Amino acid sequence: MAGLKDATAIVGIGQTPFAKHLPEDERTLACRAVLAALDDAGIAPGEVDALASYTMEETDEVQLAKAVGFGDLTFFSKVGYGGGGSCATVAHLAAAIATGQATVGVAWRSRKRGSGPRPWKNTSAQLPTPAQWTRPFGLLRPADEIGMLTRRYMHEYGATRDHLFNVALACRNRANQNPAAIMYDRPLTREMYMTSRWISEPLCLFDNCLETDGALACVVVSAARARDCPQRPAYIHSAAQGLPAQHHGMVNYWNDDPLTGPAWTAARHLWKHADLSPQDVDVAQIYDAFTPLIPLSLEGYGFCGRGEGGAFTEGGALEIGGRLPLNTGGGGLSEAYVHGFNLINEGVRQLRGTSTAQVPGAATCLVTAGEGVPTSALLLRS
Repeated sequence: MAGLKDATAIVGIGQTPFAKHLPEDERTLACRAVLAALDDAGIAPGEVDALASYTMEETDEVQLAKAVGFGDLTFFSKVGYGGGGSCATVAHLAAAIATGQATVGVAWRSRKRGSGPRPWKNTSAQLPTPAQWTRPFGLLRPADEIGMLTRRYMHEYGATRDHLFNVALACRNRANQNPAAIMYDRPLTREMYMTSRWISEPLCLFDNCLETDGALACVVVSAARARDCPQRPAYIHSAAQGLPAQHHGMVNYWNDDPLTGPAWTAARHLWKHADLSPQDVDVAQIYDAFTPLIPLSLEGYGFCGRGEGGAFTEGGALEIGGRLPLNTGGGGLSEAYVHGFNLINEGVRQLRGTSTAQVPGAATCLVTAGEGVPTSALLLRS
């Protein structure tokens, strides 16, 4: 994506409140988030001509366009693989705008996961491959699948539950600074973590993301137009998607190396088209549906060597003032879980200087989507 370098920018962000249960339906929440993002960007709904969201998004383009009052749409796309698609929605809009397919793009995600049923509870549905080979033997949920990978990671590299706690604690500490976070003003201690119930051993309660209702959106325009918008632009310096050879879903057992996931593929492309390296990243928003995805992603995106992700978390490295301040709004573990879209908006706030846990002088931010599934990433700069 060399032609995309700094050609576009995120100029508006919006979100609804986050809660375990919200009264509005998903379409209403989507409309609220999109209108808030457009208002933040100073752009009228009638100027929007591009949309991007997830294949799992239940509010479709027609519904949203009619409800919000968009103009003629000349580009629209949806990205698969759940949390792996978050950054790709912005990347698709950036590509469309940079190539003249559109001028104003909106990406969004609306979800009532806190209110809604868990998809794996539907025992009457035909199981997809590879689930038909794993769920009959007890791997029912994403937590079970990631739990297997975590156990292997611990066995091979000596990672410990204390390393996972470091991740959970950093996210909770940032949520405690963020009034919009579900876990605002709810501190986490090591004792609470170590004595909490198992969800899928070795993953305990605090190794798992929240279940949340809410919606978020952002607005993408050309770099030239961004300079005239009221907010400080977050330029899209590089973007990438990643689906490695042999990949086989979250479990990844049939891969030659299950611990080298899609992040490694996305990272190679991301850095190849960037003028920056991992050492230049001031702050990171790394997808955290489960705590072990952080050390795996730290390795995949080049912040440390293979097998060193656990040790990287030591000594407050993920806290403000550490080697790599992480998930500064609280992330999926402690702010809200809306398929990773809150990480995009928080990345923009960091570059604007308006985060509730601001990294001083932050000028570059890495945002990633889900590791363990076909994924995507953005490198944003101010």
